[in-house]
Amino acid sequence: MLEDMKRTSAAIALLAPVAALCAQAAPAHPAFEVASIKEHKADDRQLGYSYLPGGRISIKGLSLHMIIATAYNLPFQTIGAERLTGVPEWASAARYDIEAAAEKGAIPEGIGAIASREKIRTMLQTLLAERFKLVIHRNTKELPAYLVVVGKSGLKLQKSDLTEKDCDGHEAAFGDAKGCHGMMGGMGRGIHAQAATIADVAGWVANWADRPVIDNTGITGLYKFDTDGWVSMQPPPPPLPNQTPSAEQLAAGDPARPTIFQIFDRMGLKLESGKALIDVYVVESVQRPTEN
Repeated sequence: MLEDMKRTSAAIALLAPVAALCAQAAPAHPAFEVASIKEHKADDRQLGYSYLPGGRISIKGLSLHMIIATAYNLPFQTIGAERLTGVPEWASAARYDIEAAAEKGAIPEGIGAIASREKIRTMLQTLLAERFKLVIHRNTKELPAYLVVVGKSGLKLQKSDLTEKDCDGHEAAFGDAKGCHGMMGGMGRGIHAQAATIADVAGWVANWADRPVIDNTGITGLYKFDTDGWVSMQPPPPPLPNQTPSAEQLAAGDPARPTIFQIFDRMGLKLESGKALIDVYVVESVQRPTEN
């Protein structure tokens, strides 16, 4: 008995420094140094988000549901769909303004706009966990998807005047087509960008697609995009009796309006139906934040 106790004490003594070392080595979750969260005023018509130089983000008037989608790089149209489930109804109505900034040096200079944006999204995930008590878990599923590939006739895109090196500190706001990786428009007005990648376009178009859109071209350069709008992949609801169709409804019903497949074909790209491993997220719990 005494010998057993001695062996146990020796084992604990040996493991203690290892446990302490592991605790010291455990990386902290990247987080903003300061963050302000306020409920959005009903009379404020600003809506969107901007990634800003120096590890900052500005969110105006987005629902909590959309903020979660932004943090996990999900298309807004996945709200209520398989890729983002479990969000309570109130989170789709409650809108917030968030101003947050990382500490100096948290975003190293020269890492590029894409890597910078990814770090800021990770910090936004931490903010949601700390201030909104968001508990979320991720699974990976094989789902039907559209795979973007280069068409038989080759790429028909004009290269951007900017390169990725020009993008440091010049992130575009949401809905701004002029800055790096900035996108504007959509199904109604078409795709418009001055310096975007094919992956940017795939992610943007997924907001109006009936399945995930994945860039499979392997092309990473920046290009200009300027397309027409396209027909909805899902039939619009019929107008109510005695209701005059809106301009949008009339445009959607125009037989000359192209499909998204034709839009991609004009760019020298093709949307192929296939399957891909897709990240899906389930919200287990979330709370309203305490404002500051």
